[in-house]
Amino acid sequence: MPKLTNTRQSLSQRGFTLLETLIALVVLSIGLLGVAKLVTGAVHANDSGYMRGQATQLAHEILDEMRANRPGAQFYGGAGALVDCSTVSCNAQTLAGLDTYNWLATVKATLPGGNGIIVPSAGVGGEAATIIVQWDDSEAQWAFGTAPSTTPGLMQVTLESVL
Repeated sequence: MPKLTNTRQSLSQRGFTLLETLIALVVLSIGLLGVAKLVTGAVHANDSGYMRGQATQLAHEILDEMRANRPGAQFYGGAGALVDCSTVSCNAQTLAGLDTYNWLATVKATLPGGNGIIVPSAGVGGEAATIIVQWDDSEAQWAFGTAPSTTPGLMQVTLESVL
């Protein structure tokens, strides 16, 4: 008789262990899906932060160009013109156009939907400028909870400085 009891007990334990394994597998799968969602959110946040850093760097870059060409600072802000200053003598205005053209091309190449606006003005103590860099960050905004049916606005960095 004792042998029959041991056989029944081991048969029921095998089935119970299989059920436990399946439940643990389901719980583990749900946990791994949660981790994957967190990693995806972190990647979008990292991309968004990277683009914000790039936009800030680009704004400071054109501000430095304006400071280097202080006599032509008031001419920044137009569409800019591609002039080869190695073959033609450039004055302050032409150099401002070339700098603006190159900077706008870099903004458009660096940021998705990138655009730049330069507004030179007279400030306290001399020339001043407002520089705005805009880009499309909709992928990250949708990942952070903006409804997919809405179109998120453009992100922007604004830099105001005295030259």
